[in-house]
Parts: sequence; C-alpha cells; structure tokens
Amino acid sequence: VFVIMLPIKLKTGDPIKAWEAGLTWVCIQSFVLMIGGFIGRWVRKVTPRAALLGALAGVSITFISMRPALMMYLTPGIGLVCFVLLMANWFGGVRFYRGLPAGLIAIIVGAIIAWGSTLFGLNYGGMSLAGLTESFTHFGFRVPLPVIGHVFSGFEYLGVLLVTAIPFGIYDLVEAIDNVESAAAAGDSFPTTRVLCADGVISFLGCLMGNPFILAVYIGHPGWKAMGGRIGYSMATGVMVIALCWLGIVPVILALVPVVAILPILLYIGMLIGSQAFQETPSRHAPAVILALVPNLAAWAVGMVKGTLNATGATLNDELLGKLSNEGVLFHGLEVLGSGAVLAGLVLAAMTVFIIERQLWRAAAFAAVGATLTFLGFMHGERIGFAESPSVAASYLLVALTLAALAKWAPPPPRPPEPAHAHS
Repeated sequence: VFVIMLPIKLKTGDPIKAWEAGLTWVCIQSFVLMIGGFIGRWVRKVTPRAALLGALAGVSITFISMRPALMMYLTPGIGLVCFVLLMANWFGGVRFYRGLPAGLIAIIVGAIIAWGSTLFGLNYGGMSLAGLTESFTHFGFRVPLPVIGHVFSGFEYLGVLLVTAIPFGIYDLVEAIDNVESAAAAGDSFPTTRVLCADGVISFLGCLMGNPFILAVYIGHPGWKAMGGRIGYSMATGVMVIALCWLGIVPVILALVPVVAILPILLYIGMLIGSQAFQETPSRHAPAVILALVPNLAAWAVGMVKGTLNATGATLNDELLGKLSNEGVLFHGLEVLGSGAVLAGLVLAAMTVFIIERQLWRAAAFAAVGATLTFLGFMHGERIGFAESPSVAASYLLVALTLAALAKWAPPPPRPPEPAHAHS
C-alpha cells in the first residue's frame, strides 16, 4: 500500500495504475517464493532453530501484538475483559457454557458491552444504529473475474517494482521458512519446498484474480493448534472468508461487533510465538533469541516515527534528525538496523548461537552471508542494489574475518554434549 501503490497513485493520479502496479508486484514476489521453495529446506538445515524462531518472535511481538495491545488499552472495558476470557479458556482451561469456544464468547461479551453502552448514550466501542443500517447496503453477490491484462499493464513500472519486490519476496520467503519451523516445533512437520511453492503458486493465482497483496504461510501455527484448530479449521476459514466477501457481509460484521473484542486473539498468538522461541530451543540460546528480536523492534519504531511525521506533515531533514537525536531518537540508526529486519535478526541470532556453541567457523560463515546480503541491499538498506550500506557490509566482513581468525588461532574448547533432558 505505502511502498508500491501509493507512490504510483501520487505520481499518476490514477488508482487503476496503482492497483495494476500492486498486481505486478505480487506476480514478481510469487516467483521469488516459488524459486525460494527449492532452497528453503537447505536454509532450515543450516540455520539454528533459535535464529528461525527468534526472528519470527520479533515479527510477532512488534507487528502482530503491539497494535492489538494498544487498541485494547484505548477501549480497556472491552479489550481487557475479552482478553481475560480468552486467556482463562486457552491458558487456564476454563470451560464455558456447553463448551462454546472462547473466541465466540469474547465476541458476544464485547458486543454486549459496546451496544449496552450505546443504548445508554456512552458509545463505548464506536457502535451505532446508523452505521449498522448503512452496512446492509453492501449486500450483493460479486463474482471474482480474471484481470490478466491488468497484471501485464503494471509491468511498465517494472524498474520501480524490482527494487522492492525482490527484497520483500526474500523477506516473505524467510518468514515462511520460520513459520514452517514453528509448526515443526509444535509437532507438525510439513515439507518445506511444497509449502513455499504452494505459497507462491496461490499468490500468483490471486494476483491474476485481482489481489494486490502477497499471501503468506500461516503465522502462529502453535496458537491455532492450541485453540483446537486443525485442517478443517483452515478450510472452514477459507470458505467463510469467500462467502462473506462474495455476499458483502463483512461491513455488517464490522458494524455489529467491535473490532477491539477480536484483537486480543492476535495478542494471544503473539504471546505463543514469542514464548515458543524460548521453549523449543536450549536455554543457553536465549541470548540469541533476544538478539533476533532487536531488528524488528527497530523496524516497528521506524514505522511509528514515520507515521507521526506523516500525520503532522513534517519533512525529515537534517535539522529534524538533529532534534530527534537530542531527544534520544536515533532515527537513522533505527532505519539501518530495522531494514530487512527478519533477515538481520536471523543472521545475528545464528552468529550468536554458533558463538555460544563454540563453532566459530560457522559463525564466521553467517557473518560473511550478512556482509553479502547487506552489500546487495537485502539487509540494512531500503532497496536492492550494490553498496547500499557499504559501511555496515564492511563491518560484517570484519566480523567474519575476526571470527575466522579466532577459530584458527584461538579456538575455544568444544562444548561438552548436553544431556538429552537439559532443554528448557
């Protein structure tokens, strides 16, 4: 929306052109995912689990958990009550009337609180009879039609699209690999290549039908599984989404149920993903998990600062950067650290794991990979290209040389094998 479609819309003034650019962007990304599917299994094999799950935990804490948590505290009378109902059932094992699912109970209770306050003139939750009445005007049957011509029309912006589509495709690829690893840690192993290729194929079909958003392997597998979700849950979800969209029912649901009653589910998923990174890895790898979180925290902070600047109409210049720095907001540092956050977190955590395990040659190899990815703009840079962040790339290379020198001339003693029961 902000990186592809909005700039094209502002440049051309044509929303159709912007949408076509989005379709072409997904088309390119889908092939990145399909091609990446054939190297995904190798990436999982050579990368420590703490790095994979730690990078995923960074995404879950920042981009899944934070906004729901903030919105819950904007309307705490609904958000916190619904959150406690979910935790009581999913964590505490409390059973509701006739075994009704906690998610449904939270929605009902949240709607009762919101509509009850509306009847008393408090409007706590933003519900209104006028909004509910207006939502019914969206009813109707809408058949999705292929838009292949529009996909090809977007290729006129290919030069602009490749700058972001490829790094975003790599980003999605790594996150998908992390999600497959997360599912395996929860006891469900899926073939990596097949999963990633399916992700790319279905994304490609989606763009041919007019969807300008890349699809993704489900994040939060342990959370959905803990709720009781199985393959039937995913299939039912797909059928429900299709039916709700085709018939125009989504606006009615949004006008009937306060969103804040549903958002705690995302916070719950974030909690499970974050905790899994510690529970399914050796306790001595905990520092690596923490380090994997840091780039995502930086990326989230960049989004908050940019959102603030956009809202105020301020222009980011040297004077403003200086003022931010004086207030402790090192914005340029946040940008460098947070760009390509999933890849950066994975590389840093993998280096840390191998240092902890006293396998310095492997740590050096990951540092060299970090140098290469940074030099090409996949990490610590806003776009792909050569020497996008040369100082950071050179720094990773120096780290690789340092670790290699330590491995050759001052190798640490090998770590004794850990007893089988010594996992955290």
